[in-house]
Amino acid sequence: MRIVYLGTPEFAVPPLRILLENGYDVVAVVTAPDKPGGRLGTQVSAVKKFALEHQIPVLQPERLKNPEFLEQLRVFRADLQIVVAFRMLPEVVWNMPPLGTMNLHASLLPKYRGAAPINWAIINGEKETGLTTFLLKHEIDTGDLLFQERISIEENETAGALHDRMMEAGAGLVLKSVQALENKTASPFPQEETAVSHAPKIFTETCRINFEKPIAIVHNFVRGLSPYPGAWTDLDGKTLKILRARIDGAAPETPPGTFFSDGKNYLKISALDGNLEVLELQLEGKRRMNVREFLNGYHLK
Repeated sequence: MRIVYLGTPEFAVPPLRILLENGYDVVAVVTAPDKPGGRLGTQVSAVKKFALEHQIPVLQPERLKNPEFLEQLRVFRADLQIVVAFRMLPEVVWNMPPLGTMNLHASLLPKYRGAAPINWAIINGEKETGLTTFLLKHEIDTGDLLFQERISIEENETAGALHDRMMEAGAGLVLKSVQALENKTASPFPQEETAVSHAPKIFTETCRINFEKPIAIVHNFVRGLSPYPGAWTDLDGKTLKILRARIDGAAPETPPGTFFSDGKNYLKISALDGNLEVLELQLEGKRRMNVREFLNGYHLK
C-alpha cells in the first residue's frame, strides 16, 4: 500500500515513524514550507527533518490547489493519504487516493472539532479526552470515525504534558487504523452531531487571565495554555506569562488580581474564591524560570 503522509510539527513524527517501522511504503511527505529564520537560520518542520533522514521525498506547497503541486502528488499514486497536524485540505487533494484520506485528531470527536483540542479540553476542566482517526470529507473534522482511544487528564497537567502523552498514543492508533483499512476490516461510522463542541484557534490577545473568576477556572486556563502561547497578566507594566501554577484554596484577603509574596519562596495572585500560587513564569524579555529564581532577581513593587 502506497502512502502519502501530510504533517508538520513534532506531534506528527511518531505516527510517521511507526509506519516505517512496520514496513509501510511512505512514498512522499507533504509538509509546511520552510520559514526564514533569524539568528537560528532557516526553520524546517519536524516532519521534514524526519523525512529527509529517511530518504522520503518531501513536497512543500504554498498553495494546496496549485496545479503543479497537484500533478506532483498524482505522480506518487497513493492508495491512502494520512494527515496528522496539517492544514485543511481541499477536496481535490483529500479525494485523490482510492482509499481516501485519514486524519488523526487529538480529541474524542465530535467533541472539540477545530485547531486547538488539547488546549480547550484542559481550559474547560475536562477529566478525559482522547484521540480519533477518521476519514476526511468536506467540512473540517466531520468525517466518518474509524477508531478512538480515551486518555485521562491529570489534575495539574498542562497542555504541553498532555500533548506529549497523546503524541505517542497517536502513533499506535494511526497504525491500528492503517492496518484495518489495508485488511478491509475497518467499519467507519458517522459522528453524533448532537454531541458537537468546538476548539477554535487560540490567539495571544485572548490569553489574558481574568482573576475575577473562580480559582478552578483560572487554574484550568493557565494549564490549558502552557507552555504555548501562555496565559498572561500584567506585572509592573510588563507582560508576565504564568506557565505552571497550583491552587491555594485559602480565602483571598486581597482583591482579585493582587500579587502577594514573601519575597523569597512564593508568589501568589488572588482570584475570586482562592489564590493562584505561581510555580513557573516568564516575564517579558526574560527566560522561563521557577518562582524562586524570579524572586531572587526581581523586587515586587
